[in-house]
Amino acid sequence: MSSSHSHQFNEIIEALGRKMQEMSTATVIFHQKIAEKLGLNPTDHKCLDLILKNKYMTAGELAQVTGLTTGAITGVIDRLEKKELVKRDKDPNDRRKIVVVANEEKVSNEVSPLFESIGNEMSKLYRQYSEDELNIILDFVSKSVEIVEKEADK
Repeated sequence: MSSSHSHQFNEIIEALGRKMQEMSTATVIFHQKIAEKLGLNPTDHKCLDLILKNKYMTAGELAQVTGLTTGAITGVIDRLEKKELVKRDKDPNDRRKIVVVANEEKVSNEVSPLFESIGNEMSKLYRQYSEDELNIILDFVSKSVEIVEKEADK
């Protein structure tokens, strides 16, 4: 590797690091604005996202995944329930347990439309890349998520 090549390489790595930080900040701000439109805070919004992805979760599972106390999670669930975005229900596998289930109809009517525009714009962006490039990007993003999740657990 020539010295000019390694200098360019280091500049690209630095620029990528800065852009990743900008992406993180832009994402947090985007979700803050979505949460505000829904009358929620970002934590409530992200917990709703987790419940949707998992179909249902116990308060304990939510606390474990988010790192929030069970008391804080109770507040999250109460606020989401008040907005009729989730409901508490009996666990289908263990009737003694209570799970939190998303109100999918209300979510698809009120939450999903807020993501339609960004979904369309991101799809346009993806189509600008070849299949090979998309596989590299997918690999990079997947590994980035793993690193952030591991670091969050520290």
